[in-house]
Amino acid sequence: MSLGTLTAFIAYMGMFYQPMHWIMQIGNHINQAITAAQRLFEIIDAEKEVYEDPDAVHLDNLHGHVEFDDVRFGYRKEKEVLKGVSFDVAEGQMIGLVGRSGVGKTTLTNLICRFYDVNEGAIRVDGVDLRKVSISSLRRRIGIVPQESFLFNGTIAENIKYAKPDADIDDVIRAASAANALGFILRQPDGFDTRVGGSSGRLSGGEKQRIAIARAILHDPKILILDEATSSVDTETEDQIQQALRRLVKGRTTFAIAHRLSTLKYADKLVVLDDGKVAEIGSHDELVAKEGVYARLVSMQSKLSAIRAVDG
Repeated sequence: MSLGTLTAFIAYMGMFYQPMHWIMQIGNHINQAITAAQRLFEIIDAEKEVYEDPDAVHLDNLHGHVEFDDVRFGYRKEKEVLKGVSFDVAEGQMIGLVGRSGVGKTTLTNLICRFYDVNEGAIRVDGVDLRKVSISSLRRRIGIVPQESFLFNGTIAENIKYAKPDADIDDVIRAASAANALGFILRQPDGFDTRVGGSSGRLSGGEKQRIAIARAILHDPKILILDEATSSVDTETEDQIQQALRRLVKGRTTFAIAHRLSTLKYADKLVVLDDGKVAEIGSHDELVAKEGVYARLVSMQSKLSAIRAVDG
């Protein structure tokens, strides 16, 4: 065999190998596609948790008076999370939801959004049972600042405008300023046109949180839910976020869940949950003086903070 023939043979073998490799990979791709499709259809075919009443009321002028009336709920019927919860929230009040992990704080806020329906009792907004309210009209008037804020692939401005797509740039700038976010946004390479989201890692956790607050300010909800909004940031960043949150909650019925009880001192009322029931209701000072469940939680947290300070 000549050198030329050998060279040609090797070249043809290389050309033959790549298509064969692709053919062998087809099986893997098909299996991956089938698995992905199964997961997708599981979501599409999942039974709805809530159904809209054919005669549902549209609360276009929602005021924000919320009432829990002997609410019982469990994600599984055999295990109740909330066991006869009753309390009343006036329009514009800030309520702090307090209790150990797993007592039902986040569950309460999920019920307000009507992600689930109560098993027994009722939740009323402006005197109307949530089960009689149009889901879209209710959720349009609710804003949520979660523990970990999600940013979409897009610009900072687009992420803020997600709450109100027709907002102009002046509205976006005002919302960012009120959220204490304007400073770090203007320091970005392209300002409001800087692309974020996905795995870019361009923004810190505290900066993402302030983007979420700006989004909520632009949305202008009547009912606001703050779910551990400052739990994953440092003290300096927490102060900036707290300032922004104080602007955000003004005039809005607010339900705040916070790991650091000190952040709830300014709430109009604290609802303390224990074993799925309302254990205490009152202001921070009233409940500390009462020396009950809340006072014990405050004392425990103060001791832990002191230990961390010594160790640090």
